Amino acid sequence: MAEMVTVVLDAMGGDYAPHEPVLAAVEAVKERDDIRVILVGREELIREELKKYSDIPKNRIRIENATEVIEMAEPPVMAIRGKKDSSIVVGLNKVRHGEADAFVSSGSTGAVLVGGQVIVGRIKGVERPPLAPLIPTTKGVSLLVDCGANVDARPSHLVQFAKMGSIYMKNIVGVENPRVAIVNIGAEEEKGNALVKETFPLLKECSDINFIGSIEARDILEGGADVIVCEAFTGNIIIKLIEGVAKTLVGEIKKGMMTSVKSKVGGLLVKPALKKTLARFDASEHGGAPLLGLKGLVVKTHGSAKAKEIKHGIFQCAEFKQQRINEQIAENLHI
Repeated sequence: MAEMVTVVLDAMGGDYAPHEPVLAAVEAVKERDDIRVILVGREELIREELKKYSDIPKNRIRIENATEVIEMAEPPVMAIRGKKDSSIVVGLNKVRHGEADAFVSSGSTGAVLVGGQVIVGRIKGVERPPLAPLIPTTKGVSLLVDCGANVDARPSHLVQFAKMGSIYMKNIVGVENPRVAIVNIGAEEEKGNALVKETFPLLKECSDINFIGSIEARDILEGGADVIVCEAFTGNIIIKLIEGVAKTLVGEIKKGMMTSVKSKVGGLLVKPALKKTLARFDASEHGGAPLLGLKGLVVKTHGSAKAKEIKHGIFQCAEFKQQRINEQIAENLHI
């Protein structure tokens, strides 16, 4: 039997809390018997949600009361310091004290990032933990690192991002010798801003990663590399542009199919194939973005995440723990 993994889930985080987080917890423990979930948040609200479901493995879902909620617009540092009984702070402390292996939240990104570093803490030697989501490509998935944690990064940070990303892709996704590329405005080595120009030769010198050079934004969704390295300003623009284009294209395709009788008939004919193709680019299948390099796992899902994405975020945590990713990061960075 696989090692049991305990995941703390922020039941008050996100646009659809507590309904979607609670549903995700229920589905997760029903689908896998190696997971325990601690739902943290306002106990009375969580209990009301749990009453909707039958045949729940009671011994694998429990509630931890937290009376406060950190709202999206609150300053993260002040919120973490001031709301000690918030679902985010209480949940992260569970990981810090070894009462849980991981924390998943759809709540305030800033609070999760600050709390992850201040409460859970970094692995010794890790300079900056990056947020690293899996993004769908025509060849499967790629890891975008960093997408939101470190807007102002140094070359040494990007080198660590590349190493941690390689470990993740190899052990969680199963990509042997993952290809690492740095985001740039051209393929030539001499191109790019100061950060890219300084980082490029450092990545070339790394014997423990498979660095293939620069990657342009247009090649990312073609699966041009397995690990896409950049600072968070660039990464956040990339991921939000991808999400926006995908949403717009799907909306326009649906609208186009309804313009005439012919298009409606054609739409019915292509619907099964189109649905199958679009499913491959469904980001919710891959969970959230782990904050790599912490002493415990912290995963951030979208604020608008539904149960499916949150559930896969919980599954991510199980794989992360069972594959000893933190230990491998420490070993690989020679810490």
